[in-house]
Amino acid sequence: MISVVMPLYNKTGQVGRTLKSVLAQTFDKFEVVVVDDGSTDGSVEEVRGVQNSRIRIISQQNAGVAVARNRGIAEAQYDLIAFLDADDEWKPDYLATQYALSQKYPDCDVYGCNYEFRDAAGRVTPTILRRMPFDGEDGIVDNYFVVASCSHPPLWTSAVMVRKSAILATGGFPVGIRSGEDLLTWARLAVSGKVAFSKRVSAVYDLGIGYDFANLPPRRQDEGDPVGRQLMKLYKEHGHINGFRKYISHWHKMRASVAIRFGSRKETIAETMKSLWYNPFNYKVVPFIVLAILPNKIRINIIKRYK
Repeated sequence: MISVVMPLYNKTGQVGRTLKSVLAQTFDKFEVVVVDDGSTDGSVEEVRGVQNSRIRIISQQNAGVAVARNRGIAEAQYDLIAFLDADDEWKPDYLATQYALSQKYPDCDVYGCNYEFRDAAGRVTPTILRRMPFDGEDGIVDNYFVVASCSHPPLWTSAVMVRKSAILATGGFPVGIRSGEDLLTWARLAVSGKVAFSKRVSAVYDLGIGYDFANLPPRRQDEGDPVGRQLMKLYKEHGHINGFRKYISHWHKMRASVAIRFGSRKETIAETMKSLWYNPFNYKVVPFIVLAILPNKIRINIIKRYK
């Protein structure tokens, strides 16, 4: 049996579609724990409209996605927990693929599936996964940070299943972080247990608006970089793990990408310098340095060309 944990905050018009993708699974031994994080639109009513005895709604005051996921973990009845955000979707074979992984690799704590991106215009693009350590359709990712530092995230929230005991042992999702709390969670799990992965594309990441370079991101990143600080703490404890230093460099490159789109020159340069400190050969941060020193008008025109 699998517990599906879905945090919900103001996703009317989307959550119904997402739930239907869950109920269409070929693997039907699951429950759905929807944690309403204080929605103020019609999201909860939309969930109630999808009548199914396997769906439970738990309501709480708005406290953020990490608190909602942690509440769902606590309420989950089963040891295998699959996460699904309320605006993403699963293909019909998703849970069957994840469950098969758990049976084939019982010593693993984390199970991931490949996924695809769908943008606001409905265009679908595949992930790019480099340096995967196995050739077949599935296997154990024993070089998680190597893959994660040069690819799209091999573990993405709506395509991850974990053992409840394992995620509780790491403290669950970190509270009070607006951006990157999921990446930090997967990093903590990756250093403490094994990760199994299927290359089968079984989930759809709904990007929405703001996830392309030419538009503002949906939210500002956290001041003081709590994720970066925690990654550095992990690195000090597990610095022997191959690729960890490059992964931290990759994290600061992502922060530089957000900073330049908000027009923050100082923050962009600071993040690129940190990225190069951890990996002097991370040439992908060079364009951000160039954009940061260009006049505003030229910088804005260059970014607009990415539309």
